[in-house]
Amino acid sequence: MARRGHRPSQAPAGRPRFWGRHAVMAALANPERNVRKLWGTREALAGVELPSTLPVVYADVADLGRMVPGDAPHQGLVAEVDPLEEIWLGDLIAQGRDDRRPLIVLDQVTDPHNVGAVLRSAAAFDALGIVTQDRHAPPESGALARAASGALETVPWVRVVNLARALEEIAEAGFWRIGLTGHATQTLGETMGEGRLAIVLGAEGEGMRQNTEAHCDQLAKLPISPKVESLNVSNAAAIALYAAATR
Repeated sequence: MARRGHRPSQAPAGRPRFWGRHAVMAALANPERNVRKLWGTREALAGVELPSTLPVVYADVADLGRMVPGDAPHQGLVAEVDPLEEIWLGDLIAQGRDDRRPLIVLDQVTDPHNVGAVLRSAAAFDALGIVTQDRHAPPESGALARAASGALETVPWVRVVNLARALEEIAEAGFWRIGLTGHATQTLGETMGEGRLAIVLGAEGEGMRQNTEAHCDQLAKLPISPKVESLNVSNAAAIALYAAATR
């Protein structure tokens, strides 16, 4: 049977550079991640066990600052890495039907800081993984890895060609698909149920596209105060994941 909803095989535009202690150390600890080169201050690398085959360059803070964007907080560490291998949606959702960990689906969320923060929340609440559309999601990058604080290395991230088809495949695997939107009439707590759960979130401002909403089993909203029009997508994801973890 052919695999569907897979991450397209595309040559990376270039090797990303990660910075910051959490992002770099998590990359080094991930057996699936190939770290090509490491730059660091002697203080940051003191006591760190490194593979003997890894090229390491000792540098001062000013040199490292020129290797990262603007005033990015590199904390004395910069690494050049290969992107992770593709993950197939079918492989991720084929895990046991008794696995009640929620799946996060992002509809055209393009800000790397938001996607990184969602990954961090997904790690915190032990989500099954996240799914994004390949053409409308950020690539692996230093900014995303920094925002994810190591979660990029531990949370499965599936990129799909067609999000609607992926949502169909998710439904076939027994997931109840809930789209979060402010115009829903029921709250998330009223719609979750006890089975496998996929939480779908759209980009800030535009929200979910109409076709994405049509591929949800139910729409729900978070019970926020009318004093606030909406929440940042990463904040909404964190609240939804907490609700799913405590149902």
